[in-house]
Amino acid sequence: MNMLYKELTFTIESGENYHKDLLINDLAEIGFNTFEDCEGGFKAYIPSSDLDSRQLTALLEVFSKRALFSYKVNDIPHENWNQVWESNFRPLIINERCYVRATFHEAQPQYEFEIVIDPKMAFGTGHHQTTALMMELMMEEDFRDKKVLDMGCGTGILAILASRLEAKEIYAGDYDQICFESTLENAALNGVRNINAFLGSKEAIPDQKYDIILANINRNILLDQIARYYEMMRPGSVLYLSGFYENPDLNIIQQKAEECGFTYGGHKKLDDWVAARFLYKS
Repeated sequence: MNMLYKELTFTIESGENYHKDLLINDLAEIGFNTFEDCEGGFKAYIPSSDLDSRQLTALLEVFSKRALFSYKVNDIPHENWNQVWESNFRPLIINERCYVRATFHEAQPQYEFEIVIDPKMAFGTGHHQTTALMMELMMEEDFRDKKVLDMGCGTGILAILASRLEAKEIYAGDYDQICFESTLENAALNGVRNINAFLGSKEAIPDQKYDIILANINRNILLDQIARYYEMMRPGSVLYLSGFYENPDLNIIQQKAEECGFTYGGHKKLDDWVAARFLYKS
């Protein structure tokens, strides 16, 4: 696949520290799927074919009222992408129990769980706060013999962890072709055979009941999909949501979830990002 990627390098020249996270969140909602810190700001990446210049211009016009910033755009050929990604991929330890590494890192057998991720462009290596928060919550849950749905699966890291936690059957979906393929590849890389990957959004969810649903996406997509999640669950089921901020997003997400029939069950926070737990209320 001979695809070009756009690299946007942002320099934040004034404003609060959280403004960078707000901009990253907004960019993720219009298709940017990988972000890298750099001096004075960050870099954001998107396949060139997915970039909507009008959306980007409108987004940046709104952001310019919050903070002073500048940016430049570069094209990155597909063959250079893995080099960019790998150079920024470091091993990660979650709760001193789960070790996440790339194929080119040494194994660390002293950890209870090890997950190997081939670091392609798919979002979800565990390094983003929301993925790490979801993994922390998952390790507090009983997954044994459960049927699990992972929406917005990215690299498949949450689905793989669910399998490590002895889930019986896992369905992992993403609307992005590269994420879909990455999930299949990483499942095979980790010797996981009970992940059923599918391509698509809420309309593509296999029509059955799930004991646990994981959705690490973004606020607007979650608000659109929560009602669908409720339809796919039953009494005793648990819903984990992430991809949004504590303020103002958590209250908005909580209100929507309760309208659909869920009960709020607490949340974890890291650098203003949140992962929340909801219980199915019959």
